[in-house]
Amino acid sequence: MRIQIISDAWHPQINGVVRTLTQTTTQLERFGHRVSLVTPDMFPTFPCPGYAEIRLAVATPASVGAIIERFGPEAVHIATEGPLGVAARRYLLRQRIPFTTSFHTKFPEYMRMRWGFPANWGYAALRRFHAAAKRTLVPTEGLRQELMELGFDNLALWGHGVDTHLFRPRPKETLPDARPIWLYVGRIATEKNIAAFLELDLPGTKYVVGDGPMLGELRRRFPDARYFGSKTGEELARIYAASDVLVFPSVTDTFGNVILEALQDCE
Repeated sequence: MRIQIISDAWHPQINGVVRTLTQTTTQLERFGHRVSLVTPDMFPTFPCPGYAEIRLAVATPASVGAIIERFGPEAVHIATEGPLGVAARRYLLRQRIPFTTSFHTKFPEYMRMRWGFPANWGYAALRRFHAAAKRTLVPTEGLRQELMELGFDNLALWGHGVDTHLFRPRPKETLPDARPIWLYVGRIATEKNIAAFLELDLPGTKYVVGDGPMLGELRRRFPDARYFGSKTGEELARIYAASDVLVFPSVTDTFGNVILEALQDCE
């Protein structure tokens, strides 16, 4: 099958959406499907407000539609609600081409925490966006129930996996840091609630793996923690294996890929 995926989140970004789509694309191709991606690097971009490291595409329905037409997909999936997702949605609706979407991020909660916007405004916009899809894929039953209560329709479960060759049990390394080692992995941003973890009076050592707009502030406020920046692949897997406890302080995430990775790394 020829499958087109449109996503505002893609490499070099490091986040759960990119990881999920990378794994999905790899597995689809492994099973013989042809996958074409429409991503920001194919267009002029500008920095996302509050996230200069994330580039948003300057795209129109016509420019996205031209890429879709050239590929000639049998199935189209819009993974994100950003500029590319909006442009693709408009094109597909005009051409009466069916498509699916997925719900990865609680943007209304982020906007409420960062700028004080009422969350119900954001959810109303997301309902309109996803209402046109044949199915909206969600990662957990809990999120499906939550979105149903918020008025979303046509929701279907999309279970996530993990690379078991990379993330696997391995012996703990001998480290100079005091144990237990408490590990946070993810984006360093307000909505991730990392300060709640770093404020705790815990024995041992706190590790923070990731990058984002709050990194400098956290380094200043909590200098006793160890900050590793962004890590992927074997480096990340070794940090999981060396740690004792994964800490997941976010109350806005839809799915924590890092939880699956850490569980797979357990002895």
